[in-house]
Amino acid sequence: MTPPDDLRRRIPQVSKLLERPVVKSAIAARGRAVVDRAVQERIAELRGLAESRATADFERALESLDARIAESSERAASYSLRRVINATGVVVHTNLGRAPLSPEVAAHVASIASSYSNLEFDLEKGDRGHREAHAEGRLRAMLKAEASVVVNNNAAAVLLTVNTFAEGREVLVSRGELVEIGGSFRIPEILKKGGARLVEVGTTNRTRLQDFASAITPKTGLILRVHPSNFRIVGFTEAADLKDLVALGRERNITVVEDLGSGLLDQMPAPLDHEATIAESLDAGVDVVTASGDKLLGGPQAGLLVGRKSPVDALRRNPLYRALRVDKMTIAALDSILALHEAGQGDALPVPRMLSLPLLEIEARAEALKASLARAALAAQVAVRRVDSAAGGGAAPDIALPSCALAVKPRAMSADALATRLREAKTPIIARIEDDAVLFDLRTVLPGEEPEIEQTLIEILRGPA
Repeated sequence: MTPPDDLRRRIPQVSKLLERPVVKSAIAARGRAVVDRAVQERIAELRGLAESRATADFERALESLDARIAESSERAASYSLRRVINATGVVVHTNLGRAPLSPEVAAHVASIASSYSNLEFDLEKGDRGHREAHAEGRLRAMLKAEASVVVNNNAAAVLLTVNTFAEGREVLVSRGELVEIGGSFRIPEILKKGGARLVEVGTTNRTRLQDFASAITPKTGLILRVHPSNFRIVGFTEAADLKDLVALGRERNITVVEDLGSGLLDQMPAPLDHEATIAESLDAGVDVVTASGDKLLGGPQAGLLVGRKSPVDALRRNPLYRALRVDKMTIAALDSILALHEAGQGDALPVPRMLSLPLLEIEARAEALKASLARAALAAQVAVRRVDSAAGGGAAPDIALPSCALAVKPRAMSADALATRLREAKTPIIARIEDDAVLFDLRTVLPGEEPEIEQTLIEILRGPA
């Protein structure tokens, strides 16, 4: 029998809760199933407080029960994947969706997604067509390549090449290129899943052409060159020249593939002008080069495979290709961003534009935001600070991009607490913390987002000067 003073006796019955006006309004707005879940969560919370005899907390939770049910219902009904403002200074931020698309590209994707399209229909002949005629055709033309294939990301591109050319055989990779990229993508594990056996060549810091030549056996199916896009080995180093590797492959009848990682169509301005381009790999004569569409290229998540016709045709014939190929929305986005690059307007895309923003322009935006906030009497110190941005996405790991940030040091709360409140905002704002201040790096803040940052800071920090 439950004791009379047991707090559990005061927990309302679910049936009576559902008849309360606030809860009935939530049901009308959000649906019965969503509100039922919210009610069960709040009841479980009350039960836990009652069983732990946390009387004060129980009273507060009981008093605000209706409001908390409505709040939980709204949160549960809202989209989980949401737009956020990236103020971290990391341009291609893996956790924040990597490359944002321009409004024009997004509008084209929306038009394709919301209607029928000629995805696999030849408008000229009035018969079945091929999805490869769209973005892939443009990619081949731009790079003057014999053939191309597009899959859902660069990891899939590497997996497809390994499985196609080296299933049941050996793959030669320099020890200095056995990388791990974000999300636990490891070259040795990809080779294993592709059905191949890894043969490590050379040493961590020095691998010569002769090391590859000596490692070749009748079981060798592939020479894989992995571009070190997310790390650098410096000092006493040496690597086999790519053209020499290609010549070795031709001599021994072995396919040579370069995993370029981030990949570029156009050379970037300094200090990113040392990043390799897809064209440079093709000029070296590789059979296939793989690259990402959503890193420095500034497009959707995709794995681009470009190269000689015979090996690329072999990739397309692999049954894995159908499992890894992209959908119509990715094709639409990729075709759109390639069209911009082809027209010499790649800097209209957010990622290339952010990467090439001049410091003075970023500083002017930071100063303007500071001046605007000065009129709001925030309970915080606000300053403009020189900082370093990063390309991100595993690209140019050793290159700092000079930038400017708005540094906000709150008086009545910690920097961690402010960062939390920013993440909880209607439009979450993701910033970074340095020296007890929250930094908003304006390099990665999209045009027009400053007013949202300003309004959110005012709502959180308005107080006595």
